[in-house]
Amino acid sequence: MSCAIARLDANSADFDRALEALLAWDSVSDPAVNQAVDDIIASVKADGDKAVLHFTEKFDRLSARSFDELRVPAARLQRALKAIDPEQKRALEIAAERIRSYHEHQRQDSWQYREADGTLLGQQITPLDRVGLYVPGGKASYPSSVLMNAIPAKVAGVPELIMTTPTPGGEVNEMVLAAAAIAGVDEVICIGGAQAVAALAYGTESLGKVDKITGPGNIFVATAKRAVFGQVAIDMIAGPSEILIYCDGGTNPDWIAMDLFSQAEHDEQAQSILISEDVDFLNRVQESIDRLLPDLEREAIARASLEGRGALIQVANREQAVSIINRIAPEHLELSVSDPESMLADIRHAGAIFMGRYTAEALGDYCAGPNHVLPTSGTARFSSPLGVYDFQKRSSLIMCSAEGASTLGKVASPLARGESLEAHARSAEYRILPED
Repeated sequence: MSCAIARLDANSADFDRALEALLAWDSVSDPAVNQAVDDIIASVKADGDKAVLHFTEKFDRLSARSFDELRVPAARLQRALKAIDPEQKRALEIAAERIRSYHEHQRQDSWQYREADGTLLGQQITPLDRVGLYVPGGKASYPSSVLMNAIPAKVAGVPELIMTTPTPGGEVNEMVLAAAAIAGVDEVICIGGAQAVAALAYGTESLGKVDKITGPGNIFVATAKRAVFGQVAIDMIAGPSEILIYCDGGTNPDWIAMDLFSQAEHDEQAQSILISEDVDFLNRVQESIDRLLPDLEREAIARASLEGRGALIQVANREQAVSIINRIAPEHLELSVSDPESMLADIRHAGAIFMGRYTAEALGDYCAGPNHVLPTSGTARFSSPLGVYDFQKRSSLIMCSAEGASTLGKVASPLARGESLEAHARSAEYRILPED
């Protein structure tokens, strides 16, 4: 059965319209979901632990008499680490070490300098005090997301990292708990949904509020994160996963087809796009898709994604391909060409760039080292991957000497008076030294 993935020609008259339609995606905006989330947040703010316990029983079919029953002891995390398959344990540990090593390079240090008159200027960099990490639970569990969110926070020096994860019907994912043990998560609580986000943002009798919430979730979680933004910081509102591949025709078409599947299998709204100048190659990739897709375990999801939001796009040349890449600003960009590094200077917008024929995007999802929490839906135009810097804050340092305060006061005073702020001006003027 052929996969009816869209075929577009970048030089056709209606290409711009067709591309816009392909990229269109509505973010978190469902009125019914918004109302439900607002009600849950209001309830948690008003009733704290009681509301969280109520919603956990209602939505996750998990009954608890107290909040403490939902906490996962540290010993339980260690049991999970010992219980999982040895090969999975080794893979988690290797991935964690690579992620930690990469993110160590991102850590920033405080700095300062003194001017000739003795004035000190600088920046003090400190970690956030408390961070909440949301991790989906049940069957839709992602231990890799635990590593990608928790390790940068710990590298940044965050002293308290609280992970919430739902356990619907008591279903626990052992690899998620094992990943939490490896990453150094300080506390794990079995709650999920908008109620978990609200509890982290506003606190309850048994859970102190956090400074930032990171991690993926369903539409209720995403809507709740948007609603509490401002009370706490959040990482981002993530849209469907996406991949854009540019290939010069020299890569095995089966590889490219499977790379497209690697995003399409996430969900029906995921987006997989291939760009090439080589029409024959596009045809061969279509043949690979048709042959390989029926054997995919998540074939129905991948097919819906490819037929609903996927595309094979013919371009005239590399310059046109680069223009489309920057226009789309993809979450994942594969440059499956012979000389990918020569293209880097022209790529302005992409969450992560995978270079060369051997660099499958899936390697970045799990163990290459760079973070897999990436901007989606074109937000790579102004956003960056999650990193250590997301768990640090910067305070400006200013200490004037008497001479420096006098010099700066003579500048600040006329500027303040120009803005009709007399107290500002006089505050600065008090520190101006008398003329000899």
